[in-house]
Amino acid sequence: MPSIECDPDVARDRLEAAGVNVEPGNTDYERWRAERGEATAVAYDDTVVVQGSRPTDLLPMLRADEGGRAHVYFDGASRGNPGPAAIGWVLVTSEGIVAEGGERIGETTNNRAEYEALERALAAARDYGFDEVDVRGDSELIVRQIRGEYDTNNPELRERRVRVLELLDAFDRWTIEHVPREVNDRADSLANEALDDG
Repeated sequence: MPSIECDPDVARDRLEAAGVNVEPGNTDYERWRAERGEATAVAYDDTVVVQGSRPTDLLPMLRADEGGRAHVYFDGASRGNPGPAAIGWVLVTSEGIVAEGGERIGETTNNRAEYEALERALAAARDYGFDEVDVRGDSELIVRQIRGEYDTNNPELRERRVRVLELLDAFDRWTIEHVPREVNDRADSLANEALDDG
């Protein structure tokens, strides 16, 4: 069970700001408890203990002031191009998967879905308090546009590129790299599962 030495009031504020429900403790010694996913955080006088089968559901939020580095994977999928579309994204640290998401985003093109997935992943990394990100995606076009190697005549994609660059500027250090689909398989699966569920 990981323990974090911190001010429990600051930790509580951080969790509540991230949308985590915080409740009173179960004993006189517990200041508060919070649950998210498969993790439970219990606050004592100067320590927060994280329990559960996936502590990474809460740990990064509690360690937000420590910064740290995350690997960010993203993928967008569109059936029909344009057609029904979905996104998938994953944040990974040395402790494992920190957060992931997949959802339908209506009807759009594959490239727009890729950008949407990247935006969501970067916003999540920012909200978790990471100060360095290594971004990985299997869309060579999007990666090259972000790096400035490719331009686009599409005004909406140009606008999305600007938003992604603004999100990246919030980090102390970032990289973005094209990877094969098999390296990006979790984000790809989340996007396709969201499409299949719809």
